[in-house]
Amino acid sequence: MRKVLENRSLSDEERMDALENQLKEARFLAEEADRKYDEVARKLAMVEADLERAEERAETGESKIVELEEELRVVGNNLKSLEVSEEKAKEREEEYERQLTMFTQRLKQAEARAEFAERSVQKLQKEVDRLEDQLLESRQQQKQLEDEMDTTLKDIQNL
Repeated sequence: MRKVLENRSLSDEERMDALENQLKEARFLAEEADRKYDEVARKLAMVEADLERAEERAETGESKIVELEEELRVVGNNLKSLEVSEEKAKEREEEYERQLTMFTQRLKQAEARAEFAERSVQKLQKEVDRLEDQLLESRQQQKQLEDEMDTTLKDIQNL
């Protein structure tokens, strides 16, 4: 029975050694798991902090998107307004060009009339000069005739 108990004791010791080895290994694995858990927990905390920052950036980005969309809408409206203004400006420009063409034609006609009038004035001035010369000549002839008549009248009276 002693042998059986010794054998059992020996087998229990072997089993205890094996269990102690398993316990050491389990403690080592538990410590390793704790270390890995701590590392994972730290990484999780960092990831959660990164997630919070990312969410804040996303919210900031979304608010910027809303602002930019509003600004884009305003710019779009301004662009439409500018397009309408451009069309009106083009219409005014075309009208001004038509008026400019009309005024240019009227100016050419007025210049032609003025040139014709100048030629007519020159002709009329020549005619006036000629008529003034004739008038002067006629007056001289009249004066001569009057002088002759006076002389003749005096001669008649003297006779």
